This record gives sequence, C-alpha cells and structure tokens, in this order.
Amino acid sequence: MQSRLRYAYRGLVVPVFTPFKNDSKRTVNASLIPRYSDYLRSKSITGVLVNGTTGEGMTMTVGERKKVAEAWSAAAKINDQHLVVQIGGTNLADVKDLASHAESLGVSAILSLPELYYKPSSVDQLFDYLTEISDAAPKTPLLYYHFPNMSKVSIHMGRFLESIGDRIPTLVGIKFTSTNLEEASHAVQADNRRFTIFLGSNEIIPAASVVGIESFMPSTANLFPELVRAIIEHSRDGDYKNAKAKQETLLQVFKGLARLGNPIVCMKAAMAQLSPIEVGPSREPLGAINELGQNQINSLLHKFKSANF
Repeated sequence: MQSRLRYAYRGLVVPVFTPFKNDSKRTVNASLIPRYSDYLRSKSITGVLVNGTTGEGMTMTVGERKKVAEAWSAAAKINDQHLVVQIGGTNLADVKDLASHAESLGVSAILSLPELYYKPSSVDQLFDYLTEISDAAPKTPLLYYHFPNMSKVSIHMGRFLESIGDRIPTLVGIKFTSTNLEEASHAVQADNRRFTIFLGSNEIIPAASVVGIESFMPSTANLFPELVRAIIEHSRDGDYKNAKAKQETLLQVFKGLARLGNPIVCMKAAMAQLSPIEVGPSREPLGAINELGQNQINSLLHKFKSANF
C-alpha cells in the first residue's frame, strides 16, 4: 500500500476568479492570469485555488479548465505560490482526466467536489469515489470539497475523516464550506488532528479559529486581501475583539454585494473597482451586471472605502 502523502501547507489560499472576455462566448482570458498572480503576490498571498466555485469551474469545458490550470501553474511557479486545482463537478472519467492533468503540472494539491448527480449518501460511497480520483493522481495531495448547500451532499465530515485510516493515502484534508462549527470541530480533531481543514465560508473566520481551524479559502480575499489576512492574524493571536470587528466589516460588504445579485457576479464587478485586475464578466447561468447594478456596487464600495476599512 502507498504510504500517506505529507501536506504541510497552512494559512490562506485565495479561490481565484476565472478571467473571461466580454464577448458573446465569454472566452477564457488566460493572458490576464500572470498579472493576477503578480497582484495577489504583491498582497502577500502565497496560495491560490483555481477552477472552484468562485472560479466558475463547472461552467467550463475540460479543455478550458486545463488551459486555466496550465496558466496558473506557470504563474504560481514564478511567484512561488501554493497551487490547488479543483477537478470535480463533471463526469468521473473527466474528473480523473483533470486529476491526472493537474498532477502532470506538479500542482501542490487537487480539490474535488463529490459526484453531483448520483450523489454519495454514505461514507463508503464517498470513499469509493475519492479512491478513484486518488488512483488517477497518486503523487498529489487530495482535498475533498465539502459544500453541502451547493452539492447537497451532507455526509458528516468528522465521522468521514475518522473512518479513512490509510485507505486513501493521498487524502490530506478538506475544504469545509459550511457554518456548522460542531462538524468543523470534529473534522479538526479527527485521527489526532491529522487532516488539514480549510474553511471556505466568509462568515465565521474568528469562530472557526476558536475550534482549531488554521487554514482558510474565503472568496472575499480576492477583494480585501489585507482585511481577510488581518482577521486571520487577529484570530490566530487570540485578539478576538479586533478579529470580530473586522469580520463584521467584511460581512457588511459581502452581504451588501450579495443583495445586489449573484455573489460571484458582484464580486467580479467589485474587483475591477478595488484592484488593477479586471477579471471580466461571469458565464451563464450566473447572469450579468447591468449599469444600475454596477452603479450600486460602486456606491457600496465607496461607502466602505470612505470608512477606511
């Protein structure tokens, strides 16, 4: 049996947007990716996740997802960034192909959603699915993507991780996009704290830190990298008063954007106002921002920039 893979990364990983051109096909704009990587590195971001929910990975073809992964792989090597590639969200044969491709690029880790139509309903079914993926990329650390609100797969992550043992040698942790702190705490403690737990939620960074989570993948770090890093650092240092205050500021902006439309669509529009990186529009079925919506986003951001957040 293959020995367990080691995975030492801890900290912040930014789930990046996929740049699309503002044309009828929303063509992938891979030429922007080196500048995007440079920008994040200038903000002390040392980890990126591509082709995830924020990156609209499930709207892209296998060829497009490979193109994006290749562009980020090249940029991440230059900027010494930890690169995680999300490979789930399509049929199993393509998931395994994407896993193998990611391994050929030498990425730091792969992340996978569960099967999204024939959904696993038991620990054993999820184990079997992830084993197939692990076998396709046997040298690359594997993270499972737990996002029950979207995937509708609600297998308890603490109990799942407790059951793994040595059966999936490449499985090193999970991305936990949920606000269930009991489940998060159980996952952190599983198998003597063996697994890396990345929090994917924007809403509960300080609270997740209290239960032992040390690593984070919040989408808002694209827009407010300094603010998110400050929340994480205050939480790590036990300064929960400042962590809570900054978390509340982050949530006001995030919820304000979400009230104006799809959060990914609105965050992509906001990023053009907050950074030198214009990642372009989103693909269908997420929709688009009209002029009124853009003006509302600009007004919201002006309010918070004026408050020196």
